[in-house]
Amino acid sequence: MTTDAVPLSGPRFQTEPADLYREMRREHGAVTPVLLDGDVPAWLVLGYRELHQVTGDPVLFSRDSDLWNQWENIPDDWPLLPMIGRKQPSILYTVGERHRERAAMLSGALEAVEASELRRHSERFADELIDAVCAEGRADLIADYAMLLPVRVLARLYGFADEEGPALVTALNDMIDGRERAIAGQTHLAVSMAQLLADRGARPADDVASRMLADPSGFSDEEIAQDLMVMMAAGHQPTADWIGNSLRLMLTDERFAASLFGGRNSVADAMNEVLWEDTPSQNIAGRWASRDTQLGGRRIRAGDLVLLGLQGANSDPQVRTHGSALTGGNNAHFSFGHGEHRCPFPAQEIAEVIARTGIEVVLDRLPDIDLEVPAASLTRRPSPWLRGLTALPVRFTPVPVL
Repeated sequence: MTTDAVPLSGPRFQTEPADLYREMRREHGAVTPVLLDGDVPAWLVLGYRELHQVTGDPVLFSRDSDLWNQWENIPDDWPLLPMIGRKQPSILYTVGERHRERAAMLSGALEAVEASELRRHSERFADELIDAVCAEGRADLIADYAMLLPVRVLARLYGFADEEGPALVTALNDMIDGRERAIAGQTHLAVSMAQLLADRGARPADDVASRMLADPSGFSDEEIAQDLMVMMAAGHQPTADWIGNSLRLMLTDERFAASLFGGRNSVADAMNEVLWEDTPSQNIAGRWASRDTQLGGRRIRAGDLVLLGLQGANSDPQVRTHGSALTGGNNAHFSFGHGEHRCPFPAQEIAEVIARTGIEVVLDRLPDIDLEVPAASLTRRPSPWLRGLTALPVRFTPVPVL
């Protein structure tokens, strides 16, 4: 690791990440040395071609975190341990044939979700959330809406009763916040998943949890519970940010103004534009080199941690030569990952339906919606990992509850 490593923290990830990634690429190249909390070294892959190489070679760049050459320097209270853990029994850290079996189990359970059922649940919960604010004439579309919708839909698909949804929302958002209630949120989520699996083991139903329990691959209840937690966390926050970032774009960029007055093709365009230019999952941990190798002109040592710079790769000038041009239907971005460990396609489809439905319900129910604050005053969470708004205050003409 070089001595000019860039700290992977600070306000610029909140205010101007695109400029920061350009500077890092200009000064360090497609593979940049970075420092995590506590000056722990890693590599951030910003090049599109290089990221394709890393994600396409699961043997050389493994998901097995036991390979990490920094474990002796990692304290027990390291704040990134929930993200870069050791010996976690979830699909995130399973490799080889067992990973392929596990991914097939997950995909099969999600593929069986009926598209009409998914859309119906998404519309119902979205309408409930709009009902709670529509008579007020103003709302925060992050706290009042985007941060509440995906987990409610996912909980219903997994098999939870609707009345359990609000507590799961609170627990998951506490866990993602990473503050004083994070452990309590994680505990509530784990206990809830264990109880769901116990219930479904005794009384199977037509839901994701029951289908995973019935899979013949022989995964334990603990492994299935871990995967349900991973899917809920990975499906909730990025989808919530996809909704928030897309609504922000549509409210602030005149190219998408037609969407606010009944146009619907522009909703899909705005959502795709966000995945290229303002993706919720900015940087992902990680992969570990299984042997010494070269990547983007850098010498990577065995056991080095390699971080996936999804937003940096999406904005690589070799693939985005005209960054100001709309991306149209081009979906060759890295926002859902790539290779063996990419987001399963059924999960991607579910996220897209939830996000698009959530956006369309807002536009249908609140047709004259507008920002309540100057666009320049909108702020982002200070995270290099996930990019989302802290708030999206809007005003509108009060409308009746459905």
